[in-house]
Amino acid sequence: MSGSFVSPELRSRVRGLAEPVGRGLARLGLSPNALTLIGFGIACVAAVAAGAQAWLVAGLLVIFGGIFDMFDGLVARATGKVSKAGAFMDSTFDRWGEAVVYVGIVVGAINAGFDLVAVLAAAAMAAAFMVSYTRARAESLGFAPGKGMANVGFAPREVRLVGLTAGLLIAGTAGTQTPQVLEATLALLALLATITTVQRIVVTLNQASREG
Repeated sequence: MSGSFVSPELRSRVRGLAEPVGRGLARLGLSPNALTLIGFGIACVAAVAAGAQAWLVAGLLVIFGGIFDMFDGLVARATGKVSKAGAFMDSTFDRWGEAVVYVGIVVGAINAGFDLVAVLAAAAMAAAFMVSYTRARAESLGFAPGKGMANVGFAPREVRLVGLTAGLLIAGTAGTQTPQVLEATLALLALLATITTVQRIVVTLNQASREG
């Protein structure tokens, strides 16, 4: 497809490494939807930590919740419970969890007097949602069939998750430089997500022109 930091080959490699863990979670009786809800719950706790300016804790929780998100699909395949309803739950709670974390960052930034951080967090959240929307809308109209649109763009959810985690972890140990670290992180995420949205628009329009 087009310029993604996460190639289909890398996705497949990571999925292969994680499959044994997914099978183990399935043997413990955890359902895919349970893992989805656990991941969302962790995102909510991360938001609370961010709202309290516990940036380091928030970063650890963001990546921990993201791990649960990776395993829900693996458990679904391991247990033969892949379904449209499960996919809907997964996507919905992924977006919801991401939004909750950004809201937590906004609250924490306002309470700390980091006004620019609050603005950039709102911008990053809006840009992230446009990434998701362009994929959902394009695929619903028959462009990039399957999950092809996931391979388009610099900043799919995995990249945003890693970037946000790194920024929060560094901010939590940066002392007086914390607002600058958060500003740089959120500005970069907003920029990359915006570029990704444009990339997906271009790919979709090119497909439409070829079909038209």
